[in-house]
Amino acid sequence: MQEDRIRLHVWVSGVVQGVFYRAATIERARELEVDGWVRNLPDTRVEAVFEGTAEAVGRMLAWAYEGPAHAVVEHIEASAETPRDEQGFRVAY
Repeated sequence: MQEDRIRLHVWVSGVVQGVFYRAATIERARELEVDGWVRNLPDTRVEAVFEGTAEAVGRMLAWAYEGPAHAVVEHIEASAETPRDEQGFRVAY
């Protein structure tokens, strides 16, 4: 595990399901070389983990506040965690 990696666990609220938020998150994470996962929650939020360099994770978090074109992000809760050496970015179930 690289020492310069950070990990953020995030929960995104608003209109974030049914608007391709997960697919867009995967695409953006891969562009930024951020590892982790994303999934829909039963309460209509999206949950994700972003792991990578501080710069890449910061850019990913900034993107998460916007999301894809039809998303309406109302709130993001983020919690720092110890990196777990995630590899790649995927949908979690």
